[in-house]
Amino acid sequence: MRYQVTVQPSGRQFTAEADETLLDAALRQGLTMPYGCKDGACGACKGHVQSGTVDHGKAQAHALTDEEKAAGMTLYCCAKAQSDLNIECRQITSANQIPAKTLPSRIEKLEKLAPDVIELHLRLPASERLQFLAGQYIDILLKDGRRRSFSLANAPHDDALLQLHIRHVPGGVFTDQVFSTMKVRDILRFNGPHGSFYLREDSPRPMILVAGGTGFAPIKAIVEHAIAENCQRPMLIYWGARARADLYQNALPEQWAAEHTNIRYVPVLSEPAGSDAWSGRSGLVHQAVLADFPDLSDYQVYACGAPVMIEAAKRDFMAQGLPEEEFFADAFSFSSN
Repeated sequence: MRYQVTVQPSGRQFTAEADETLLDAALRQGLTMPYGCKDGACGACKGHVQSGTVDHGKAQAHALTDEEKAAGMTLYCCAKAQSDLNIECRQITSANQIPAKTLPSRIEKLEKLAPDVIELHLRLPASERLQFLAGQYIDILLKDGRRRSFSLANAPHDDALLQLHIRHVPGGVFTDQVFSTMKVRDILRFNGPHGSFYLREDSPRPMILVAGGTGFAPIKAIVEHAIAENCQRPMLIYWGARARADLYQNALPEQWAAEHTNIRYVPVLSEPAGSDAWSGRSGLVHQAVLADFPDLSDYQVYACGAPVMIEAAKRDFMAQGLPEEEFFADAFSFSSN
């Protein structure tokens, strides 16, 4: 059985299966609602059911009292629809609405995506979840007090494991560990989420998403979130790398473009190896965008990569008409100490 849920005051709607919680259904369809533990214990997702009936599920008594249930309150992380619903819930639309947390995590998986790129999968304690906006990052907390920042490569609806794309920086105090001694079940502490690099969902403008190297991680999160919320805005993805091997998840944006008519993907190599037999675009990735869009005045750009790429992209895109307020960027800088 499937039910329609209308969220007030925004008027947004989503469908919920009878066997899934309202929070899971909303996140699956790209609606970002407040939550904390996802376990019925903290009360962060509490809201009012204006009409319709729900099963309150495993909500714990201290987080949702009998009096609150009688008054129409429920915990969206536990509640399951038993009819069509009207519910009251504010939607999170900016980063400052989400508090940063310091949490432990356990390494669930280490997957080498390229000779110098590892995808790190982190599992949080059963009673914790990290709420974030697609495109934001976390700080890994090192034992000596230093921090290393990495963008989250997964979208908010897919938060069972946190995904990080980590490039090896020779001599880097953290990345050397990732590529040598770090193993599954090791514990890492982090703080987050952070950053203002996230999808502006209220804009109708077509999006150009520009990734350099592992700058693909937050771009991946943004695109997967946009797909989840059935965003129909045109999305034009440009991923730049040195050689073919550096496009370490090339099949994924190819799949997006094949399955969604509003998505186009352009890989660009700056130094293709002879063995790559490369017949695609070559040169600097932002210059490929400039060649394809002589007038950027109607677009919105999300760019993530090395600082030199971000600086050049902003300068040159604005010279071709991109409004400064429509340029959103996350510059990846690497520390070797």
